[in-house]
Amino acid sequence: MQSATKFQAKQIVCLEHQNTYLYAEVIDIIEARQMCWGRPLLLSSDELSSLYDLREGSDILLPLSLFRPALDTELIPLLMEISTGTNTSLDSAKVAHWKLQAFIQKVWQDQPNNFTASSSGG
Repeated sequence: MQSATKFQAKQIVCLEHQNTYLYAEVIDIIEARQMCWGRPLLLSSDELSSLYDLREGSDILLPLSLFRPALDTELIPLLMEISTGTNTSLDSAKVAHWKLQAFIQKVWQDQPNNFTASSSGG
């Protein structure tokens, strides 16, 4: 995941944790802190076969080391599913926001070193 510093604005990235995938659009890279300012697009879970539309939510600021480039082959089918509304597990914006918060908290609890390193690097 060291290629994270090569991310560019408008690129789609993925934060993968325990069979759950957060896809976000890069807004900007804060090089001095090694952070990614991103706009969440969707949260997908293999285990629960859930798909949450995050496009109406708040931006995120997370360590670059957590992200990898998203592959077109994984993202396009999910975006198509959201845009057509055919997925029965699509939830309201409020539930999607709660799921995003829970996911980020779980990542933070499981990988505290990623967060500590980025906050002390400025």
